[in-house]
Amino acid sequence: MTSSHDLFRRAETLIPGGVNSPVRACKSVHAEPLFIASANGSALTTEDGQQYIDYVMSWGPMLLGHNHPVVAQAIADTAAKGTSFGAPCRLEVELAQAVIDAVPGIEMVRMVSSGTEATMSALRLARGYTGRNGVLKFHGGYHGHADAFLASAGSGVATQSIPGTPGVPQDVVKHTHLAHYNDLNGVRAVFDAHGADIAAVIVEPVAGNMGLVLPQPGFLQGLREITRAHGALLIFDEVITGFRVAFGGAQAAFGIDPDLTCLGKIIGGGLPVGAYGGKKEIMEYIAPKGTVYQAGTLSGNPLAMAAGLATVQTLATQKYDVLAQRTAEFSKELENILRAKGVPVWRNHIASLFTIFFTETAVTDFPTAQTSDADLFIQFYTQMRERGIYLAPSGYECAFTSFAHTDADFERTLEAARAVRFS
Repeated sequence: MTSSHDLFRRAETLIPGGVNSPVRACKSVHAEPLFIASANGSALTTEDGQQYIDYVMSWGPMLLGHNHPVVAQAIADTAAKGTSFGAPCRLEVELAQAVIDAVPGIEMVRMVSSGTEATMSALRLARGYTGRNGVLKFHGGYHGHADAFLASAGSGVATQSIPGTPGVPQDVVKHTHLAHYNDLNGVRAVFDAHGADIAAVIVEPVAGNMGLVLPQPGFLQGLREITRAHGALLIFDEVITGFRVAFGGAQAAFGIDPDLTCLGKIIGGGLPVGAYGGKKEIMEYIAPKGTVYQAGTLSGNPLAMAAGLATVQTLATQKYDVLAQRTAEFSKELENILRAKGVPVWRNHIASLFTIFFTETAVTDFPTAQTSDADLFIQFYTQMRERGIYLAPSGYECAFTSFAHTDADFERTLEAARAVRFS
């Protein structure tokens, strides 16, 4: 049997850093990555034959659990007919309709192949529509690796302690303005100084790339009011939150009407996918209807569309409130177990997402997220992994539950936490 260790050593000679996405290397937790052979429900099985309860869930997409039979069958049935046409297919129309029906702020939608494609295309559209160059993002917000978004980015950029802009021309990032999440006064100050050139504000309505950070009351509504007052667009990056915080996304949960919405992850059912959509008047600026160009050979490919459609249709039948309550109770007990060990703990939770921060400071933005004790997180991650619990190898990520997680999964996880010892 080939081990994860052997595969990683081989991968390091073939792939930069041995991985195809940086956080997977587990450098920040002083570990080597596990190579996964298979997954089913809430469980992963490694190439070493070890099984883990999964709280990464492919970084969010697997809300129904791994290898859901309805989704797997849809992929198999579609693959038998061809995997890519480079031409329109029925499934992309049906998924577009399902997305438009579910997400309040979307009247038209364009499919792409990743969340990064979705956000970079939405920004280009916002610039083309408004005739402006600037974008306002938030410290610790990660919107993919497009040049304009890497200033003060969260997720893997923060985890790896990498400066945000090597290889990115200053002429590009000079149009990126920064404010702190949940700080409307900071947003107003940026608009007072640069409002005439700001095409859009892009925000995760529930931040998921600095760990989970919730919007404070009035923050999202304030962004909506400020952007409208200055003629800028409001872009919701719901790549993580779409169909997870609620079936209609965070915008449905919080009652906010963004101009553009970016989606990914769940709407591909585990296959590579992204989408951006919004008001018809704005979306019709995209070629071939309009003059803002964006294209992609694999956009709307039948496999991703089939998986996404099967996922969305199945999610429409699920009890989101029940999973949210189970996740709240589970994560609260996890918090209590850790706090009883004498370490500082702060928990943020919404729906089927949560983050345990090792700090006593209320985590409301990136600077407060950065007060989390990295050494305590490493100890927690390492010992949980030793006991068969698969967590994100970064303190700046969310833990994801799914409809496949059982009470037995939660109890086994809590038992593992009870055995953790901090030094």
